[in-house]
Amino acid sequence: MAQEIERKFLVKGDFKPEAIKQTRIIQGYLSSVPERTVRVRVKGEKGFLTIKGIGNESGASRYEWETEIPVKEAEELLAICEPGVIDKIRYIVKSGEHSFEVDEFFGENQGLIIAEVELKSEDEAFKKPEWLGEEVTGYTKYYNSMLMKNPYKHW
Repeated sequence: MAQEIERKFLVKGDFKPEAIKQTRIIQGYLSSVPERTVRVRVKGEKGFLTIKGIGNESGASRYEWETEIPVKEAEELLAICEPGVIDKIRYIVKSGEHSFEVDEFFGENQGLIIAEVELKSEDEAFKKPEWLGEEVTGYTKYYNSMLMKNPYKHW
């Protein structure tokens, strides 16, 4: 069973000069119930299907399974997803021995920027860049599956 351990933060400064890669992501959800989200994603020129389980008490750890699928199939699945779509650019930013995935959202979530760092354990130390803001790990309103239902522009 694959376990994803990550911490999530708001972004308060300019991270883009430090980005080493960027990719456009369009994603939707076939199921967005917290116990099992089923996500369809077009990431650049690739398609993915991802299943995530419910998070633990801290919200930092949860089951995740992902497989690559043909982009055409991902686009077809997006057409039958629940209402709402997540449109974002993901930037990869190195910080010490870790890489942050920084998502700049568009559409209904314009103005929201979230950074995530994947860890080997919940208490693993990592270098925090200056542009890193408030930690929002475990705050469900920042989950992509919730941003689809209650977009940032309505907060």
